[in-house]
Amino acid sequence: MKMLLVEDNERVTRFVTKGLQEAGHTADHADNGRDGLFLAASERYDVIIMDRMLPGNIDGLSLISALRQSGNQTPILVLSALADVDERIKGLRAGGDDYLTKPFAFGELLARLDALGRRTRQDGTVTTLEVADLRMDLLSRKVLRGARQILLQPREFKLLEYLMRHAGQVVTRTMLLENVWDYHFDPQTNVVDVHISKLRQKIEPEPERSLLRTVRNAGYMLSAE
Repeated sequence: MKMLLVEDNERVTRFVTKGLQEAGHTADHADNGRDGLFLAASERYDVIIMDRMLPGNIDGLSLISALRQSGNQTPILVLSALADVDERIKGLRAGGDDYLTKPFAFGELLARLDALGRRTRQDGTVTTLEVADLRMDLLSRKVLRGARQILLQPREFKLLEYLMRHAGQVVTRTMLLENVWDYHFDPQTNVVDVHISKLRQKIEPEPERSLLRTVRNAGYMLSAE
C-alpha cells in the first residue's frame, strides 16, 4: 500500500517508516500540517497516518477536517499521546477512521493499517496490476509471468510495483531512488541499475519477450509495446 505519514517526531517517523518499508509498503512523509495537506491533496494514498499534535497553524484534527471538507475520503489513522476517551471521540468525530495511542507496538499499527486498507480496496481501489502477461497481485503479493510464479525480494517487489504503476512511461533513476529507496538526494550509487538487472533476469527469462527496457540517457520503461 502507499501511505502518507504526517508526524513531526523524528524518532517515531524513523520507527514507522522503517517498519512500513520492511513490510513492503511505500510511505511519504510530512512533518507539519501544511505539507501534509499539500501531499494528501496532490497524491493518491491508501491510508493516511496522522499525528494529532503538529507544529504550526494546522494541527492533526484541523487537517483531517480540511481533508474531509474537500471530499477526500482516504482512511485516516490518528496517532496521539492523548489517550482519554473524550480525546479519542474528538479524533473520530473530526473524520478519523481509527485512533491509536502512543506508545504503540508496530504490529498493532500494521494490523490496523491493513484493516483500513481493506476498506479502501472494497471501495474499488486497484488490487492487481497487469502489463502484457505480467501480473502483480497487491493483496497476496504474488507476481506471475504467464503461469509462472516469480519470487521477489521486498525491494524488488516495490521496484516492480512502481514500474507497473507507471507502465508506458519513462521513469528516471532519480524517481526510483526517491520512491523505492526514499533517497531525496543523489547518493552516487548504482543500486538502481543493480536491482533493475536482477529484476530483469527474474521477469524475462526469454529475451524475445522483453517488457523492461533501458531508455538511453533517461531511465527505464516497462511496456507491453
